[in-house]
Amino acid sequence: MCRGSDCEEELECLCPIRGIIDVVSKKWTICIVSLLEEKKPIRYNEIKNKLKEISPKSLSDNLKVLEKEGLVERKVYPDIPPRVEYSLTKDGKELKIALMPLVRWVQKKKNNKG
Repeated sequence: MCRGSDCEEELECLCPIRGIIDVVSKKWTICIVSLLEEKKPIRYNEIKNKLKEISPKSLSDNLKVLEKEGLVERKVYPDIPPRVEYSLTKDGKELKIALMPLVRWVQKKKNNKG
């Protein structure tokens, strides 16, 4: 769709968002981002308990991708046993804010059906 100067001719070029769309469109990403906060870290088991249907592997894989994309920060404490906490980065918080209208829309649709 967008190659080189093609983007300059189009009013809205979608090339820059393709990478983040790949991340956001994964099954659990929006749920995970919605649970996390920038200032209040949360542990893996807390996320797992809130997202009851997610498998441990899916949660782990999703958190790794979100960390790689710079949306989630993973902090490891040298306690015994080791303690790991997750929180949103600045970019993750911006994504959460951008996703909130979509989340509210879905909740509204769900409430209107019931």
